[in-house]
Amino acid sequence: MDGIADMGGTEGWGPAHPPRGDEPVFEEAWQGRAFALTLLSEQVSGYNVDAFRHALERLDRTAYLDDGYYGRWLNASELMLTDSAILAPAAIDARARNLRGERVEEPPIPEPAKPGHAPAAEGSLRTVDAAPAFAAGARVRAKDMSPAGHTRLAGYVRGHTGVVALVQPAAVLPDTNAHFLGENPQYVYSVRFDSRELWGADAEPFALTVELFESYLEEPA
Repeated sequence: MDGIADMGGTEGWGPAHPPRGDEPVFEEAWQGRAFALTLLSEQVSGYNVDAFRHALERLDRTAYLDDGYYGRWLNASELMLTDSAILAPAAIDARARNLRGERVEEPPIPEPAKPGHAPAAEGSLRTVDAAPAFAAGARVRAKDMSPAGHTRLAGYVRGHTGVVALVQPAAVLPDTNAHFLGENPQYVYSVRFDSRELWGADAEPFALTVELFESYLEEPA
């Protein structure tokens, strides 16, 4: 889906700044707790990392941008927990109001509906019998498609041509794994794009390498 999370290459955000060498892992203590709560929410809800990313991209503008990086993690965690019926949709709001001293009736705990998903192996790397469809040095084009569900095919590379720089091992396809429709492992390719191919002749000249799954690619016309 084309959600707010696919911001790469969009204008209006200013230059990107590298992190400071002395930057702490978490700027504030609550951010560490948010990180831990997200990991716990994945385990409790039965979701995987791809389903978590799909939850992130389903957030509205306020939940994704205004609450900051770890704020959106908390919002996505709440969405995972309500999607899997671990929590009722209004439970967190009611609990927060009660902690502030209000007297609000909390909704009853629903019957959990966790997805019946079990990974085939640890991690995301897998082995496939077929040979890679593309070799290093091959010219490829990212398919110009807009999937209805989750995808890791960045919007700004769709329909553009690059060169395979490296063939990576096969990995679980996020597009199906996020929806618990199977792992569908595929080779991953490091594809190098020229910035002017992506953003036009006036773009600052540089090369951008993007990791793309095999089903995202096709031979150029």
